[in-house]
Amino acid sequence: MALINIDSALTDTIRFLKSAPVGGGVEMMSYKRNRIIAVIVLDNCNYLVRERGYIEDEQELQAANLQKHLKKRMKHEFPRSRKIRLVKFANTNELDRVYQKI
Repeated sequence: MALINIDSALTDTIRFLKSAPVGGGVEMMSYKRNRIIAVIVLDNCNYLVRERGYIEDEQELQAANLQKHLKKRMKHEFPRSRKIRLVKFANTNELDRVYQKI
C-alpha cells in the first residue's frame, strides 16, 4: 500500500492494469480508507469499476473508456485529496478485507 500523489494516480493505475492478471486489479483509497474505487480486470479489454464511497456503484467498461471514466470518478470521490492510497491485488477475494479507519 503506497501513498501517491493524486496527479500521477491515474497514469500509475492504467500502467498497473496493463500487467495485472485476469481477476486482479488496482484499488484506490482515500487517506482515511473510507472511500474506495476498485478496478478489476475481466479480460484484456474489459474492466469492472467498483465505487464504494459517496456512491455505491459498479460499471463494466471497455479499455477505451476507462481513463476518462476514472478521471471523472476520482474527482467525485477524492475532491480535496492530494494523496491517495494505491493497492494492487491479484484476486477479488482481497477486496473484502476490512481496513482500519483512520
